[in-house]
Amino acid sequence: MKWLYGILCLFFLILFHEFGHFIAAKLFGVKVESFSIGFGPILLHKKIRGTDYRLSLIPLGGYCGMKGENDFRKALDENLKEITAEPDSLFGIHPLKRAAIGFAGPFFNFIFAVFCLSLINGIDYTYYTYSNKIILADELYENSSMAARRGGLLTGDQIIRIDNKEITDFSDIIEYVSLHPDEDMMVYVLRDGKELGFNVHSELDKETGTGKIGVAADTSNELEKESPHYGFFGSIGHGFLDAFEYIGLTFKSIAILFKGVDLKNAVGGPARVTEMLGSTAQSGFSAGFKIGLISLAQLMAVISISLFIMNLLPVPVLDGGLILIAIIEAVSRRKVPPKVQYYIQFIGFAFIAILFIIGLVGDINYFISGAGK
Repeated sequence: MKWLYGILCLFFLILFHEFGHFIAAKLFGVKVESFSIGFGPILLHKKIRGTDYRLSLIPLGGYCGMKGENDFRKALDENLKEITAEPDSLFGIHPLKRAAIGFAGPFFNFIFAVFCLSLINGIDYTYYTYSNKIILADELYENSSMAARRGGLLTGDQIIRIDNKEITDFSDIIEYVSLHPDEDMMVYVLRDGKELGFNVHSELDKETGTGKIGVAADTSNELEKESPHYGFFGSIGHGFLDAFEYIGLTFKSIAILFKGVDLKNAVGGPARVTEMLGSTAQSGFSAGFKIGLISLAQLMAVISISLFIMNLLPVPVLDGGLILIAIIEAVSRRKVPPKVQYYIQFIGFAFIAILFIIGLVGDINYFISGAGK
């Protein structure tokens, strides 16, 4: 059942991305020849106002087929110096309009992420966590990080602030530390009624790419807490703020990949993403509709932001490549020759192929290890 949940969620995220391209193409006068829900063999179709709307067999997304998408290949095969195109085709419109069509797909991913995060901020819920009193992890587990001990922290300390982040419970500690690996941080604690500050250098967990300092929760003190209440417009505002924060964290995560992180574990392919979505939906909804909705919306927001950023990378086989070439043409007022585009696309394809292989190996390693059961 979790795989069905996962496939449906991933299907929706990809389809919503393609719907963004569809809306923009219609807006800027490019003929949309086909729009399909799903891939592969066509099950049902109906042509309306020049667009063939399709329902296809494989529910793993969809596609938006625009007029002129094959003009590049035609120009390359015929060794033309520039792409010739009709006015209502993708390469026949102004380059900036073409860039806007390329941007629309990722932008829809961003908007959906804002929607998910606004939804979370608008739901009132109760959650359980532990207090901000810590136990040094090396007292409980072997081979634990000793960063907190080296920095001067002791079991029984109550962490009240890390850098400028106020800490009210243990989940705040985990959230902040995990997002700041291999960094110096000032940790402020209450000890015997006095506030003390310690410099602690977080360690990088090379399997997950997250930070750790070697502290565990004092499980003798469980807390029941209420989520903040923002109201309708406040929820939307915080949804945008959270989305921009996620964008920053995603770029930070990309930078962490160059610090020796185990890519097989840190980078996942479609299979692992599908499994994660399905597991989150299944386990979340089994705990109640509200918890399931929040958990699933959180993960879908994260994946939507990742799709937003990934598709804007200036790699020609992605939307970012289309945008880059369109901007170059708009600025230079000259069309980029098909052969030049071909060589750029070849480099881009190699980049994507490497990422795909890393993701595939990561998926295989993930499921062989039993993590995806």
